[in-house]
Amino acid sequence: MNDPLIQSSKPRRRLVLLAVPVLLVIAVAIWWWSGARTPDANAAKKGPAPIPVITTKVEQRDVPVTLRANGTVVSIQAVDIRPQITSTVREVHIKEGQSVQAGDLLFTFDARGDESLYKKSLAQIEKDKADLATAERNFERQKELFNQKFISQSALDTVQNSVDTLRGQLAVDTAAADGARVAVSYSQIRATFAGRTGVISVRPGSLVQPSPTSLPLVSITQVNPIQVSFTLPEKELAGLRGAMTGGGIETRAILDAATTLKGRLVFLDNVVDSTTGTIRVKAEFDNEKGLLWPGMYVNIEVAPRTLMKAAVVPVQAVQTGPDNRFVFVVGEDGKVVQKKVAVKLIDGGIAVIEGAEAGERIVIEGAQNLRPGSLVAEADRTPKAGGEGKKGKKAEDKKAEEKPS
Repeated sequence: MNDPLIQSSKPRRRLVLLAVPVLLVIAVAIWWWSGARTPDANAAKKGPAPIPVITTKVEQRDVPVTLRANGTVVSIQAVDIRPQITSTVREVHIKEGQSVQAGDLLFTFDARGDESLYKKSLAQIEKDKADLATAERNFERQKELFNQKFISQSALDTVQNSVDTLRGQLAVDTAAADGARVAVSYSQIRATFAGRTGVISVRPGSLVQPSPTSLPLVSITQVNPIQVSFTLPEKELAGLRGAMTGGGIETRAILDAATTLKGRLVFLDNVVDSTTGTIRVKAEFDNEKGLLWPGMYVNIEVAPRTLMKAAVVPVQAVQTGPDNRFVFVVGEDGKVVQKKVAVKLIDGGIAVIEGAEAGERIVIEGAQNLRPGSLVAEADRTPKAGGEGKKGKKAEDKKAEEKPS
């Protein structure tokens, strides 16, 4: 017979055997779920990772307000040489493009006729002087006779009139001699200032005559010193006047990337051009090397005023929003604050702003990823050498392969 106790224990054993795997699966599931959830929980506790940015501090310094303009080189003096008499050119004493000094002889004309008239006038003066001397001696004799009652008053007056007439004639002939001398001087043309000659339109033997419409014999242009004429906005007028009263303003003429000349502002026009809102100014430069040439176009820089104790930041730090411009200021807690600023000047990669204080740390790179309150951290600016090392190793391996064994 079968024992009832033995028969009832068999189902219990089967239940135990079935429960053990189930419990094991449940335990594994609980362990996996707990382990997978823990990093997420830790991450939630830590919050979002800081955004890498590059920052700098707001500087405070004096910033000159540099104005830039296109200018035209002009000579201080330029003259067209024309004859004042009708004559023939005897000699040309200069060459085209030659540098001349004040007083240098340029042209000589045929002056034989004028010289003859001048000599004749000088001879006439000598004759007048001799006649006058004779008349004066005669007057003295007649005067003694008059005192002795040998001649009448009318006879003495006649002699006196002859003396006066000869004195007048001497004055007339002296003036004529002066005119003849001036005419002779017109036969030589000299430079009135130092400069450079242009194209010569006559040669020896050419007939010349005074005419405002004829070609000039030559033109002379002063090239040292020389000036540059340009215009500036009328809003800078007050600064320009103040600076010129204080001794002038340094001006730079930029010819190319490697050549800059320094000069000074010397002229401020007396009217503002109402159509353009600009004022004409001129700067003067030493031009010993001849780098500036009349008619050239050059770039001009002039700083008529200076912004004192200005807040200066890199221009890329200034962000533009829908309503205003702003910068991101990093607080002591590492979070950024959006600060509204007004830009007063942008020049040479810097911006002068109002609204930020000197010494504040602002974001200059990485601002596109920021929002007010974002947590930031200074980005590592050290270049990574791993890629370069691999490239270097590859290059060395390649050289080793190419090297003959």
